Amino acid sequence: MTINRIPIRRALISVSDKTGLEALATALTEQGAEILSTGGTARLLKEKGFEVTEVADYTGFPEMMDGRLKTLHPKIHGALLGRAEVDDEAMQKAGIEAIDLLVVNLYPFEETIQKDSVSLAEAIENIDIGGPAMIRAAAKNHDRVTVLVEPSDYPEFIEEISTYGGVSHANRHILAAKAFAHTARYDGLIANFLSATTDTGDRNDFPRFYTIQLEHRSQLRYGENPHQKAAFYIEQNPPSGTMGSTRLLQGKTLSYNNIADADAALECVKEFHDVPACVIVKHANPCGVAMDRNLELAYLKAFATDPTSAFGGIIAFNGTVDAKTAATILEKQFVEVVVAPDYDPQALQVFASKKNLRVLKSGLWESAHEPWTFYKRVHGGLLIQDADTQTLDTDKLKVVTRRQPTDDELIDMQFAWKVAKWVKSNAIVYARDQQTIGIGAGQMSRVISARIAGIKAQDAGLRVKGSVMASDAFFPFRDGIDQAAAAGIRAVIQPGGSIRDEEVIEAANQHDMAMVFTGIRHFNH
Repeated sequence: MTINRIPIRRALISVSDKTGLEALATALTEQGAEILSTGGTARLLKEKGFEVTEVADYTGFPEMMDGRLKTLHPKIHGALLGRAEVDDEAMQKAGIEAIDLLVVNLYPFEETIQKDSVSLAEAIENIDIGGPAMIRAAAKNHDRVTVLVEPSDYPEFIEEISTYGGVSHANRHILAAKAFAHTARYDGLIANFLSATTDTGDRNDFPRFYTIQLEHRSQLRYGENPHQKAAFYIEQNPPSGTMGSTRLLQGKTLSYNNIADADAALECVKEFHDVPACVIVKHANPCGVAMDRNLELAYLKAFATDPTSAFGGIIAFNGTVDAKTAATILEKQFVEVVVAPDYDPQALQVFASKKNLRVLKSGLWESAHEPWTFYKRVHGGLLIQDADTQTLDTDKLKVVTRRQPTDDELIDMQFAWKVAKWVKSNAIVYARDQQTIGIGAGQMSRVISARIAGIKAQDAGLRVKGSVMASDAFFPFRDGIDQAAAAGIRAVIQPGGSIRDEEVIEAANQHDMAMVFTGIRHFNH
């Protein structure tokens, strides 16, 4: 294999992010490289004592239009695009000297459009033109030119040129691919913004054109089934407390299904604040959820909901896992994945006894659910929606039955409502004392979900009498209420909105049940 390392004799540096710039310039100077630069980058390098040639002096053409025009010149693009040997004669005739390294990161367009009060004019002014043009030229000609677009790549580059005196063809190829991805994402952000903005600056909810870029994080053994290939891709800089930001502290490589289920568990446990909570997920559905004084008690209550389904499940916590909780988990069940914001060192020692157990650290999350965009692939297209971040305003709950719910029932109904949001529709959740008693998920008929919830409670030996029920959507008929009453449910929380609401309310009254309407639906397909 030909390594084909090319030394850096001349570099052009023009960056908005000055991170790592001094170390990079030092390494280039030690290699005897000439440094070309522009604007603020040139000023900073000169202040640090580096010898720098201004691009305007190099091209013989001054910057114009408040800096809009400075690098769009044949002596720059010819220096980046010129092919070794093929274009040498043409470059010599034009007085163009080759540039071996381009270091560019772009105007902060993404940061600009994230500001609440950004104007269309301000956004447009932060669209970089010369930067992407140079990046594309250098990346196209990576057979000779090295291009750096991220400060995070500087250390490896510095180590390579310091050790070997040049950059290998393999690394130039990798950096070129990253450079094209960088400009593609940048252009995608611009297209998304402009196509969701009118010429007067008004914003639409969804752009006419939509571009998203994800980065390959890991190759998976297979997909949902062994005959399917799969990989895990993440967003750029995923927020802490999300699956994209998790770190695998121990255990086997995560599978496709592990990642999907761990995401479901983690997002569900985020619903619960201030009080220790545990969620156990199996096949994308919570099979046990509970809150209590500490994580161990919360786990024990969640496990008790459905010990059979918990076997081989995914367990999520909303706090730091301690050694006692870790030991209790291993004593009670076989578990595929544990995910939590953090772990005590002693807890990790306990988990280490099960070397295949996957232990994921998510980091803390700032809020339950950010208004991220959700996607669902369909054949020939993509469904896009914002996240279901609707919270329950208890002051707006509407009691529709003669019997008023007790304070304890209201607390349990709110708990069950949060769980129902993460159960596949049709979703029914029975709960008492902030513990799920039975969960009916993913059925074509809501009454069947109610029956399944009762069966689950009976199988687990849990008492339904006096419990509450949450439904993710309205009851189209009274049969679901009759089924719940027969099982011992005393209070119901549901959205309401059916043409048969009066029939459903009457059923609750006949059973002396309390019922509240939320006016909110939580379908989860």
